[in-house]
Amino acid sequence: VVSTRINVVKPLSEGFGFFGYRIPRMSTGLNLSSLVGKEGGDGKRSDDLRRLVNEAHPPRASDLEELQGLQKTQKERDEAKDEKRQESIAQTLRSKAVNAGPRVITKEPRHLYLPQSPRSRAKAEAEQTDVVREMFHDMSDVGLKPVVVYHNLTVAEYYEHALKYEKSSHITSTGALATLSGAKTGRSPKDKRVVKDPESMDDIWWGKGSPNFEMDEHTFRLNRERAVDYLNMLDRIYVFDGFAGWDPASRLKIRVVSARPYHALFMNNMLIRPSEEELAEFGTPDFTIYNAGAFPANRYTSYMTSSSSIDVSLEHKEMIILGTQYAGEMKKGVFSLMNYWLPKRGILSLHSGCNVGQGGDVTMFFGLSGTGKTTLSADPKRPLIGDDEHGWGDTGVFNIEGGCYAKAIGLKRENEPEIFDAIRFGTILENVVFDDETRVVDYESNSITENTRASYPIEFIDNAHIPCVAGHPKNIIMLCCDAFGVLPPVSKLTKEQAMYYFISGYTAKVAGTEMGVTEPEATFSACFGSAFLMWHPTKYASMLAEKMEKHGTTAWLINTGWTGGSYGTGYRFKLRHTRAIVDAIHNGELLEAEYESMPVFNLQVPKAVTNVPTEVLMPSNSWVDKEAYNNTLANLAGLFKENFVTYQDGGGHVTPDEAHRILAAGPHMA
Repeated sequence: VVSTRINVVKPLSEGFGFFGYRIPRMSTGLNLSSLVGKEGGDGKRSDDLRRLVNEAHPPRASDLEELQGLQKTQKERDEAKDEKRQESIAQTLRSKAVNAGPRVITKEPRHLYLPQSPRSRAKAEAEQTDVVREMFHDMSDVGLKPVVVYHNLTVAEYYEHALKYEKSSHITSTGALATLSGAKTGRSPKDKRVVKDPESMDDIWWGKGSPNFEMDEHTFRLNRERAVDYLNMLDRIYVFDGFAGWDPASRLKIRVVSARPYHALFMNNMLIRPSEEELAEFGTPDFTIYNAGAFPANRYTSYMTSSSSIDVSLEHKEMIILGTQYAGEMKKGVFSLMNYWLPKRGILSLHSGCNVGQGGDVTMFFGLSGTGKTTLSADPKRPLIGDDEHGWGDTGVFNIEGGCYAKAIGLKRENEPEIFDAIRFGTILENVVFDDETRVVDYESNSITENTRASYPIEFIDNAHIPCVAGHPKNIIMLCCDAFGVLPPVSKLTKEQAMYYFISGYTAKVAGTEMGVTEPEATFSACFGSAFLMWHPTKYASMLAEKMEKHGTTAWLINTGWTGGSYGTGYRFKLRHTRAIVDAIHNGELLEAEYESMPVFNLQVPKAVTNVPTEVLMPSNSWVDKEAYNNTLANLAGLFKENFVTYQDGGGHVTPDEAHRILAAGPHMA
């Protein structure tokens, strides 16, 4: 007999009641087994107790299987729309060598076996559809069992799947999902391939300095078959349908097919999540990503340089991922697509953060990793449009993404409260370290990688501007982290200077952050996002200049790096001083300020900024060793000039005269 605790009851003689007993106001526990099975009066008492319990809480399931089924309610489904959705996904998973895709079951079939209880068995038999009954008789392309597809799950369901199927997934103390991206903890830019097809080949930036390494149609098809065959072999796959672009007139429908729930949740965070109505009418996607990252590329296939390959076909509107499970490849794959598609429609795509003031004034922040783009765009006084990818069209700016992908290394609430507070249920923490017992994350740890990340929906930022659209920018801020310590904390740029520094995309690596880096190392990434460009950089720069001139936008260069000396001898600008400079831009103070020219770079530097020490504004004033300053300044100027040789011909997107003026806006050495 099962031992169960119930309240003690007393005979009727001690008070009113029913079945000869009453429920007392105060009681202690009594073991039911002590009342069961006794003869005479005690037997009658135990029978009464059983009847009391059963009538008060009658069982609503005949076995555990049926009881568990009562935990979840299900919405009534539109079978016609479900069938249409399944057919669309089946076509996505179709091999190019056959006419039909595999049988697709959205959500896992609940009655592939029959429960043992008569009641549950009868219900299961009644609910079985032809699709379920025939499931084990229909084969996929590769002669395997039908694919089970999980389509646009909820966040809670993604969590359940990640915890069930991935040993590296854990819930942290704040409710975020911590996971690992495998051997690759960053992007693999040298493994990116773009198919050279007749329609787009003349548009794409190829050759020296380009991130686009060519691939032929045949090799792309081989890699596609490899990815699709791998996905069709799995017990389960995940499909997420979402949008890129908050402007309804400029958005694309993106479908992501992946093997890991972590990847599906990541894209659920990073793309714009469709409503139920939008999902029901989603139809054929504009672009599809096949993430078979757990399966390697064949090194002996043409154009392969490693076991990783990230392949884009603009003609087929598809992207293939093999040999890397780093989720950022999907995010940047979508951005690469938008970097091609938007400019073709007269919309400037930008690797930037963006926020808007209470008066509607928009500021865009350009900057490479580590320059403060995400930190400065997340301003508690200014609603956030987005932190990384934007489009600038005829009606203003819009975010391309539905979420943020912030660096987590060194994260502190006092420095970045908006990002810190966004790490909660629904957020993915990638490659972070946490305490085994408390599950508290150690954001200082780089045991796995320096590139720890947090992915979360933009709604997790308390002052996010939803929908993520705004007017034309009033200010553009180009950020660099100058580890040489010779650039000013802020300078005002002319139109030609804006084009020059936009094309240059300068920052510097700091000694100690990468193997072999012992001194500051200049890094140039065209348009502050060279790895994602599809057109020549001057295409984007000319569009930027045109829009700035048309809408009266002012450009600024801000250095968040070092002063008083290079890295190792000088010190980094304090974040509060950089924030004060940004505030002075927003409130109009720097438009009215007095300026002086900085030698060699010819940058216009303000003489004073509220809440910023005057001595740090002109870099030469904060260096003790003036000779070392001049030598370092000349060295950096030489690096700028050397880098710009690649772009000085204009790339066919500006006239020779415009190209000359842009080049003249750069540094000059005596």
